[in-house]
Amino acid sequence: MRNFTYLHADTTERAIKLLVNDADDPVTRPKILAGGTDLLDEMKEGLISPSRVINIKTNRDLNYLRFDEEAGLRAGALLTLAELEAHAEVRGRYAGIASALRSIASPQIRNVATVGGNLCQRPRCWYFRDLALHCARKGGDACYAAAGENAYHAILGADTCVVVHPSDLAPALIAHDARITYAGLEGRKTLPLSDFFIGPDVDITRENVMAPTDVVEEIAVPVPAAGTRGVYLKVRDRAAWDFATVSVAAVLEMNGNRCRRGRIVLGAVAPKPWPAPEADKIVSGARITPAVAARAAEAALKEAVPLEHNAYKVTLAKNLIRRAILEAAGLSA
Repeated sequence: MRNFTYLHADTTERAIKLLVNDADDPVTRPKILAGGTDLLDEMKEGLISPSRVINIKTNRDLNYLRFDEEAGLRAGALLTLAELEAHAEVRGRYAGIASALRSIASPQIRNVATVGGNLCQRPRCWYFRDLALHCARKGGDACYAAAGENAYHAILGADTCVVVHPSDLAPALIAHDARITYAGLEGRKTLPLSDFFIGPDVDITRENVMAPTDVVEEIAVPVPAAGTRGVYLKVRDRAAWDFATVSVAAVLEMNGNRCRRGRIVLGAVAPKPWPAPEADKIVSGARITPAVAARAAEAALKEAVPLEHNAYKVTLAKNLIRRAILEAAGLSA
């Protein structure tokens, strides 16, 4: 790890100013330090050597959690995952989000990892993380995973780069219609969280729309409609401290056994969290049955293009979607 200047920024505006220096160099550009669970990995692996590390943990304006019946849930970017999961309203009204939070890493990591950091973490592809390889996501000419060891890589939305987005929190938030606010040189912007993430077709070197000088400030989630039930299911190789092989967030607005509106979002199957609008159409307005859940699962994966070693993900994702829909509807899977 190379030497760097360590600075504090107790306001978003100061953090933005400190980020401007060397912002054009992807290796040496300054970086934000919040929880640091991903940043320090990147630095130790030699992927980045920031000229300055900007600690924003002293910015109290970004560490809060509020809920009311009109605005819904509002979480500052510096709120830890553990603090968000422990909140009574999150556990009571946003069960899918709470479940996703509990599935992340270990209790020790959740005590320091932040909401903003979890959404902005970089892919865990071993070719991307290998200092010796200059892959397409690092500006090179080839995606080594496409024809290499790709058992855990993308089956949807990938072409020139087949990484998967590692966040567990993102699919659950998107299924709950969350919005994100971030600030930069052009002011503050608020947009649906589903529009925050981008795939390699937009920019192969990035996972989201933010510029290097932008800072995440807040996540906002509306009050769920009456009868809303949420589920987050995750399959991983180990029972603890592991990234998802496939995950599914399902949020259904139920009226008896009929779904007024459904949102299905997949994780770990694409370079970004992957909404399934065709599955949403099938469950919305329908009486939820095993047959309906199975049709929705088939629709969600109809565009899947598995790689040499990950065709199992298609079957796994279909089964997980079916289970998530039935559980969200209060039925036995």
